[in-house]
Amino acid sequence: MLSSDLRPGAVDALLFDLGRVVIDIDFVQVVSRWASHAGRAPEDLAARFVRDEIYHGHERGTVSDAAFFANLRRQLGIDITDDQFLEGWNAIFVGPMPGIGPLLVRAADRLPLYAFSNTNQPHIEHFSSRYADLLGHFREIFLSSSIGLRKPDAAAYQHVVQAIGIRAERILFFDDLAENIEGARASGLQAVLVRSTEDIAAALQALGI
Repeated sequence: MLSSDLRPGAVDALLFDLGRVVIDIDFVQVVSRWASHAGRAPEDLAARFVRDEIYHGHERGTVSDAAFFANLRRQLGIDITDDQFLEGWNAIFVGPMPGIGPLLVRAADRLPLYAFSNTNQPHIEHFSSRYADLLGHFREIFLSSSIGLRKPDAAAYQHVVQAIGIRAERILFFDDLAENIEGARASGLQAVLVRSTEDIAAALQALGI
């Protein structure tokens, strides 16, 4: 969906992904910290990193932090401590996406805002306090490791839609990954692919916000 397809009155709620939509993230920061602890080149670790089933399980809350870090130890071929993994893991958060704060303030004045993110417990503990003011604009935040479901699975969108209590076709979803946008649309939501904050601004303008 393009912002040109939207119009005032077309939606009753806005649903936002968090990473690279509300909070900027940079995985280079993660592998750089790990590489520094391990005495390795960051690009070597980045090439070895795979979002496998252990990674997905960690996001669903079915794989513990210790098991996730143990898998990373094998996958990356490095021997650093869990605390060092955690320190690097949380370095992914850069700050609010440029210009997102005022857009959320404006949007929250007109429509209920919700968030839905694929994430894990260490990241939740980190960003929940660090970005509390920014996240305070959302009536509810659905987190994959808390609900046991992750995008782009249909069951995840169905869970969120049911919890919001608004028909799927009346919810507009913002995400930076095409697969999540496709999953949302397949579940009946309206959706906008976010490449920058300008995509959100254009959608809000089309909605008359």
